[in-house]
Amino acid sequence: MAAINAAGYSAELSSPTNHPLRAAIRAELAKRNIPSLSALKDFFDRHRQKNDTLELSQYISFALSCVGPPTFAFTQRDVEIPPEVVGMRELSGLLEKFYQEANVEDLWRRSQPAIEQYLGRYHEPVTDAVLQVSGYLRQSASGFKGRRFQIFIELLAGPNQIQTRSYGFNYTVVVTPSPEPRIFDLRHAYLHYLLDPLATRNMEILTRKKSLMDHVIRAQGLGDSYKEDFLLLTSESLIKAVEARLDHKPSMVQDALKEGYALAPYFAESLPAYEKQETSMVYYFTDMVQAIDLAKEDKRLTGVEFNKTPKERPGRTVITEAPAPPPPTGAAKTLADAEDLLAARTQDPSYVGKAKKLFLGVLEQTDKKPMHAAAYYGLARVAALEKDPETADRLFKKTLELEPEAAVKAWALVYLGKLSQAAGEREQALQYFQDALKVEGASKTALTQAQAGVAQSSKK
Repeated sequence: MAAINAAGYSAELSSPTNHPLRAAIRAELAKRNIPSLSALKDFFDRHRQKNDTLELSQYISFALSCVGPPTFAFTQRDVEIPPEVVGMRELSGLLEKFYQEANVEDLWRRSQPAIEQYLGRYHEPVTDAVLQVSGYLRQSASGFKGRRFQIFIELLAGPNQIQTRSYGFNYTVVVTPSPEPRIFDLRHAYLHYLLDPLATRNMEILTRKKSLMDHVIRAQGLGDSYKEDFLLLTSESLIKAVEARLDHKPSMVQDALKEGYALAPYFAESLPAYEKQETSMVYYFTDMVQAIDLAKEDKRLTGVEFNKTPKERPGRTVITEAPAPPPPTGAAKTLADAEDLLAARTQDPSYVGKAKKLFLGVLEQTDKKPMHAAAYYGLARVAALEKDPETADRLFKKTLELEPEAAVKAWALVYLGKLSQAAGEREQALQYFQDALKVEGASKTALTQAQAGVAQSSKK
């Protein structure tokens, strides 16, 4: 963002909503001798877009696709690089030079107090929103295994924007300066993070309900992405209904229907029954979409007069580029099914044995080491549940030998630490917990458990 501001990015530059840091950084960069700036300006001019939002969008996509300073190399395989970023490869080299020549690290270090102060506006309300949603859906704040929800506050961008991306297992929201914290929008994005995968996992059921899309075509104010993707329309309809329940504003449901979110009334009528039982939305969702009565919904939608233009949202620019992840297949699906069964074991103890068979099946379906690591991690937890600590210990260690993903590696180390604690091996336990804290990409919950383990194992 420092680079494109220096190169000509001037969107909403006169807006009073800009953060002062943007002007300060631009002024500081203007004083510095930056040989690479001419090439950067040429690149920026060649990648101009028809509006300021799209112009910023491509650079956000680029930033979320590379590792950052000092090399700015892409993190994805070529086939995974977002389409809008494919033609921007040369930017990596330009940014590497700019980063060194402009001494951006110095600017970043000096900007930290301002950034931390602005982040303080978001910390408590975002935490409250996440807890509110997680509590209502009865779902872990970490979402599905291996996925991550993250928020970036970008103070050098034009104000009043929310942009979301779903790349691989990361769901990211980028927020620019605004008069008030954008908590409603962030909560909305978090609901997508938790609910989009449920629609994907129930694709077969929802495909049988897709005839309802014939009505949605009439909603002139609805975005094309919703008219083309029934899973996305289903997720958004459920989110609208959940928001109406959370905010105690039933009128929001009819507003959503008028916009074209055809299933919002159905979900609004179904949620009170969900609230009265104890199953989490992860499992209740299937029953809920199976119960959609096509004849009843067709009759409801036939008489609806949809809005002819998009609903105005003053002061809010939202770009949603977060399609639901593709449904798992093969060994990945077997692994996902096994994890679901293990998570639901309190409902039926027999699920543990069924999960064990599926984890063993993963070992036969693929040769990929990370998948084997995840399967052994599952088998190790099964052994722990079956009160077989020796087998659990052996399988957690086997997990670590097989190139596990960061989340799996951290948790395997935490479990090994707990097993060592139980065996009275305090020094070994301490080492495992300390190793878990060093795992880059570990979940917050795993790190919290590891920190607690270090504190307990360090007591004399």
